[in-house]
Amino acid sequence: MSSDAYTRLAHWNEDRELIRRIRQTVFVIEQEVDPELEWDGLDAECIHALAGPSPADIVATGRLQYDGKIGRMAVLAAARGQGLGAAILDRLVEAAIATGLDEVYLHAQSHALAFYERHGFVAEGPEFDEANIPHRLMRRSLRGTR
Repeated sequence: MSSDAYTRLAHWNEDRELIRRIRQTVFVIEQEVDPELEWDGLDAECIHALAGPSPADIVATGRLQYDGKIGRMAVLAAARGQGLGAAILDRLVEAAIATGLDEVYLHAQSHALAFYERHGFVAEGPEFDEANIPHRLMRRSLRGTR
């Protein structure tokens, strides 16, 4: 991970437009995810994280649902490979630990399995289709991390 990456937890009411811009670009435009699937109405209830090279240049986001599901991990194309996805994931795992969760899970796009494995996630079950993209269920135990 880039040691100089800027990360912070986000507030949906204040950061909604920034989060929406990143996810609209990555998921709806780039990956052609149906907007009705992307904008599922859960964002106001989630913990969000933002990352970028600086506070003025936010290019990555992700969210944590209160049941422990991490999702909507998105990094703008020009900023990929700089450790920003890892920074977002680390911040969301920290938030999960702080809220007392024993485990986090996610639906990883199949091409990203190795990324999540490097961060302690373990794949379970068969590949499945979500938003016309192959995914796998992955879990990471947080027991003993508090």
